[in-house]
Amino acid sequence: MRAAIVGLTGPVLLPGEAALFRARPPAGVILFSRNIEEPGQLARLVGDLRQVLLPEAVLMVDQEGGRVARLRPPHWPAFPPASALGRLYAQDRAAGLRAAWLTGALIGLACGRAGFDVVTAPVLDLGLPGADAVVGDRALATEPRAVARLGRELAFGLIASGCQPVMKHIPGHGRAMVDSHRALPRVESADLAADLLPFVYNADLPWAMTAHILYPHWDAENPATLSEAIIRRIVRGRVGFTGVLVTDDLAMGALAGPPAARAAASLAAGADLALYCAGDVEANRAVLEAVPEVGAKTAVRLKRARAMAAAGRQALDAARLSAERERLLPA
Repeated sequence: MRAAIVGLTGPVLLPGEAALFRARPPAGVILFSRNIEEPGQLARLVGDLRQVLLPEAVLMVDQEGGRVARLRPPHWPAFPPASALGRLYAQDRAAGLRAAWLTGALIGLACGRAGFDVVTAPVLDLGLPGADAVVGDRALATEPRAVARLGRELAFGLIASGCQPVMKHIPGHGRAMVDSHRALPRVESADLAADLLPFVYNADLPWAMTAHILYPHWDAENPATLSEAIIRRIVRGRVGFTGVLVTDDLAMGALAGPPAARAAASLAAGADLALYCAGDVEANRAVLEAVPEVGAKTAVRLKRARAMAAAGRQALDAARLSAERERLLPA
């Protein structure tokens, strides 16, 4: 199994994609709106993927709520943006924390029923005034402890549904003045303790996603995704994260060079898995040929992530949970 997660071209698994996945099995596949039309189509696609992927491969989806949602009405429920949870928390802490857990559980139930086992949420970036809107209402709050507590509840709601959460974007995207989808942001501050706090508080979560951001105080040349110094000293060291570290999408404009080179560099820096979402068959082939097999440490981390979700899974009643969340946080 190759140390990469890749995207698909469209709503069906192409013969070339199936052949590639058999020849160079990825660690997982991530689906986007271009791959998802309605429940029947998605069920067929998931079934086809499971036929060609290895049993331990993951199916990942970006489903935060608000504007970042791949499963959308009318076929799937809408979820509030993270900032709505933060506003409730500011008024009533207990209600905000409960609503965060309920939201995570409901997102996880929808994703799990659709066939996904990894959900890229919660966002633990700070919602700072004046920063680029790429985070914006995706942030739970401005205050680090509020972000930490709300993010933890949302993550454990996901775990209660049987899904594995991915906290992002470590070591923090909240200060970025540029959207990393378009260009490479620089965060000049030497004091990033506040940005790290939510990740430190949640260092026991099973997955984390890197930030494509340059932090010159830590590494003057390489963004976090490609920085051995940041991954070793900050992510694994100062934060203490021991779970699966996946890159943000390597197709984003913050990074330069061919996709295969980006993937290889991210793994050399210490990421466990390279994420390439563009859905281009030939680029996927290049990435999967460039990356090594999943290493022993990564395999253990993946196994531990699956075990955490399995152990935390609860019998949940979606209708009851949805009614409770609606009382706390009306649509």
